[in-house]
Amino acid sequence: MELINPLVESYTAKFTSPEAADLKEISEQTIAGHPLSHMLSGAVQGQLLSMICAMIQPKYVLEIGTFTGYSALCLQKGLPVGGMIHTIELRPEDANTAAENFKKFNANKQITLHVGNAREIIPGLPFIWDLVFIDADKTSYIDYYEMVLPVLSENGFIIADNVLFHGQVLEEPLKGKNAKAIHAFNEHVQHDPRTEQVMLSVRDGISIIKKKKA
Repeated sequence: MELINPLVESYTAKFTSPEAADLKEISEQTIAGHPLSHMLSGAVQGQLLSMICAMIQPKYVLEIGTFTGYSALCLQKGLPVGGMIHTIELRPEDANTAAENFKKFNANKQITLHVGNAREIIPGLPFIWDLVFIDADKTSYIDYYEMVLPVLSENGFIIADNVLFHGQVLEEPLKGKNAKAIHAFNEHVQHDPRTEQVMLSVRDGISIIKKKKA
């Protein structure tokens, strides 16, 4: 389902700061050579991630789902001096590509890549997160949310990608495990008294979630 008029997407891209050369290179390589290139964060979404990171000025960022490293580099561009990103990728081949990109563009000092199952890796990371970006397997979104919320800083944020899931969350009845899982996640967050959130219709949908003040 086409959610946003292509003319609107083109217009927003035109009036968003140009994609940095390193990001453009990764984007072009991914689109040309990866069978799942549609999973790549676009330039507008990438700039949004950079802006959010620049506004929050997080010390510790957790990214669940690295893919080829594009979104991590977007976040890194908004990171303050001394800030760190820990990013987790399940697929070794994508992790290798991301590692090469991080090294190529001198981001290794601020980005640490973990390869494996996020459920197993997250409990072993001894940090309080100021920003968490969830963009991994959709059926695990609720699990990831519940894992990171207790270790989210008082003023921390969670960003969840693909919350509109190609418009499939609008269908009645819902079809497909991913659409059902994303809809369940959206309802879970909506009814969670611990947090407040806003859903944005950027690209495939982004929810920004924040802990409520005690």
